[in-house]
Formats: sequence, structure tokens, C-alpha cells
Amino acid sequence: MSFTIVIIALVSSVLSGGLIVGYFNATNNNQMIKLTLAFSGGFLLAIIFQHLLPDIYDNSTTQVGVFILLGFLVQLILEYFSGGIEHGHVHAQSEYEIPWMLFIALSIHAFIEGVPLGNQYAGIMIDHHHVHESLFWGIIFHQIPVSIALMTLFMNTKLSLTKSWLFLLMFALMTPLGAFAGLKITPEQLGLDIHIVLALVVGMFLHISTTIIFESSENHKFNLLKLISILTGCCLAMILY
Repeated sequence: MSFTIVIIALVSSVLSGGLIVGYFNATNNNQMIKLTLAFSGGFLLAIIFQHLLPDIYDNSTTQVGVFILLGFLVQLILEYFSGGIEHGHVHAQSEYEIPWMLFIALSIHAFIEGVPLGNQYAGIMIDHHHVHESLFWGIIFHQIPVSIALMTLFMNTKLSLTKSWLFLLMFALMTPLGAFAGLKITPEQLGLDIHIVLALVVGMFLHISTTIIFESSENHKFNLLKLISILTGCCLAMILY
């Protein structure tokens, strides 16, 4: 898959979330969005355990477990500012307030997860084709419900439609910018192991996926549709590669 196609797909996945909100009047409480979140949580969790974690531990000589934990904690800190929108959740905001801290925290998250994608095209991870594609699809499937939640939030702040789309486009460019950074500045240039960067992203994904799954049912009640969505996401991740 060419770098150009990857960038187009990343931007399109975010903009598609805005289209869903704009044309289908979807909201954060919509059953479809909850099922999409459950699916993305299952998909992320499966690629973490099936591809990303094994590759990190098989090919790294550093204490990557520490960096996975660090990524987990970084995501935890970011969510204090983002309000958990990475899980597709929209929390009440003032109708006149633009949630700048939320937007910045979410943009940092999106930028970081794009860096390992760029490293692949810098020739660092040539022998890790499955890991690269797993990471790419994990980002794609996760960004759609996140962008839906973000666009819903922008509309709740009474921003004009033009400004809402402008902010969404700015967010859509964050992961591609991270990929460009990973393409131009390699971990080796900074004295880092590529698997340290990947471990940070895996830790962030691990926090997001487990939180999505644990919160996928209100009051932890059994929900067959959501369980099927989670299992479908897991199975798809396992059969793709």
C-alpha cells in the first residue's frame, strides 16, 4: 500500500465520521455508534495480542513492557483533558465553549499513533508487514467513531457548520502529520529503538480498547448485539492476516 493511499485513507476515515453526523443525524447515544465502538474495541484488542505485542517482544532488546505501561499512562493523562472522546464519548459542554483542551489532547493522541506508520515507509519496519497493516487498520476503524463523537461535540458548541468542518479537517490531518514525522525523523536519529515508539502506541491502544469493551454495556448488563460486535471485530482482525 503506497504512502499516498495511506494518507488519503486516514483523512477519509475522519471525514466520513463527519458525514455520518451531518447527513444521518447520528449522535453519541445512537445504537449504531455504540456497536461501531464495540467493534473497533474488539478489533484493536485482537491486533494488539495477535500482532503488535508478539512483534515487540520478539524483536526488541529493551524493556518494552515499561514503555507499553508508559503509553497506557500517557493515554490516561490525555483523557483527563479529552474527556474520553477516544472511546467515542461526548460529554456535555457549554453551547458557546470551544473545547480547546479536548481538541489539543485528541490531536496529540492522533499524532503519536501516526508516527510508527511513517517509520514503516522510512524503511525501518520492512520485515514487519503484518504489524504495519494491523496498526493501519486499527487506526482506521477507531477514527470513525471518534470523529463522529468529535463532530457531534462541535455541533453542540454552536459552531457554524463551516468551522465545525474546518476543525474536523484539522484533526483529520494529525495522524498524517505524525506519519510524515515518522517518515522524516526516524527513532534511530533520536537514539531510540523503533519498538519503543510502537510500544507507546500499543499501550495507548490497550487503554482505549479495554475501556471501550468494559464500557460497551450500560451498567454492565449483558447485551448480545454488542457482544457480537466485539467478537466480530476480534474475528476480523484474526482472519485478515
